[in-house]
Amino acid sequence: MSTYKSELLRLLERRGHLHQITDAGALDTLAAKQVLTGYVGFDPTAASLHIGNLASIMLLRRLQQAGHRPIVIMGGGTAKVGDPSGKDESRQMLTDDRLATNIASIRGSFERILNFEDTPGGALLINNDDWLSKLGYIEMLRDVGPHFTINRMLSFDSVKLRLDREQPLSFLEFNYMIMQAYDYLVLARNYDCRLQLGGSDQWGNIVNGIELNRRIDGREVYGVTAPLITRADGAKMGKSVDGAIWLNEEQLPNYDFWQYWRNTDDRDVGRFLKLFTDLPLDEITRLEALQGAEINDAKIVLANEVTKLVRGEGAAKTAETTARETFTDGGAGDDLPALAVGSSGMRLGAVLTEIGFTGSNKDAKRKISEGAVKLDGDAILDPGYVVIAHEGETLKLSLGKKKHGLITR
Repeated sequence: MSTYKSELLRLLERRGHLHQITDAGALDTLAAKQVLTGYVGFDPTAASLHIGNLASIMLLRRLQQAGHRPIVIMGGGTAKVGDPSGKDESRQMLTDDRLATNIASIRGSFERILNFEDTPGGALLINNDDWLSKLGYIEMLRDVGPHFTINRMLSFDSVKLRLDREQPLSFLEFNYMIMQAYDYLVLARNYDCRLQLGGSDQWGNIVNGIELNRRIDGREVYGVTAPLITRADGAKMGKSVDGAIWLNEEQLPNYDFWQYWRNTDDRDVGRFLKLFTDLPLDEITRLEALQGAEINDAKIVLANEVTKLVRGEGAAKTAETTARETFTDGGAGDDLPALAVGSSGMRLGAVLTEIGFTGSNKDAKRKISEGAVKLDGDAILDPGYVVIAHEGETLKLSLGKKKHGLITR
């Protein structure tokens, strides 16, 4: 039984989102008596976020579900510096145009998951470049610099990790934690934002922002982190064998997104249903208790619910239909990835790489030699095999039991 009195902390606790809280008692009291504004920051370093970011987006969704106001901070300013947290090397520099394009592309993910209506609890999307790029260097050093000691900054895991591995940490990146703390100061002043949320790797950055608010303005603000989401096999959430699981359809087809969740480890089903869906907890308890082959029904529910939330109901329905036609009926659903090989055909290894089943032709040759590749149900063992589709013909390409695609002329 939860000891929290605010709906916000009770909801976060029940769904498995809580890891660390600064001054839990004070935050609980505040959240129980008034509408809070809270934020999470996202650096637009790619045209899409991935499911590793989905855990943080869900924090904002829970905040809004509990009656509070979420702010999405797009790090158009901080992305020019680069967060050293969890990184072994410096981040590639992005132009203003590229950052603007990425932000526009990413925005749709938030608009599906959060409510941006003009209400007291309506979400806001703000670019921190609006204030960071206007700062004068001397002004920043004078007003903010005295509140950060080099001793303390060197103690943070994001810095220690790079130094311990003898990986370069540029002075540019070293400033990231100061800039993120300054974000919290600006948001508290301009939007009465009293809460920052994020993953557990952001704890040090969040604490910096809390201390900066207290030292400069004497304002009490708070922080909440969620646990790092790992799969039962120990792998970090958000990656697959072939790369990131992107939230945008342009970076990853709906079927592949759906299939990632359908292939969830049995041990993760209940936890992921709590974290990434709005299903009632009693229904989740029923689903995670299913045994044997029946647990696959729970995985389909998980895949449908997450895909519906992130990509829309139509995407979920089409992906499930494709999976059923492909795996149960022995056919080939329309939502499978497709590749046209032209009138002269294409070598099988190149086909596997081009359609996205393998990361390289070398990887493709290995899969072929292992007998893992089938064309219309027949195993192909020759890496030099040329795939030819006749006019109007569609071939079904399979890699193992879970990857399927369509080959046309």
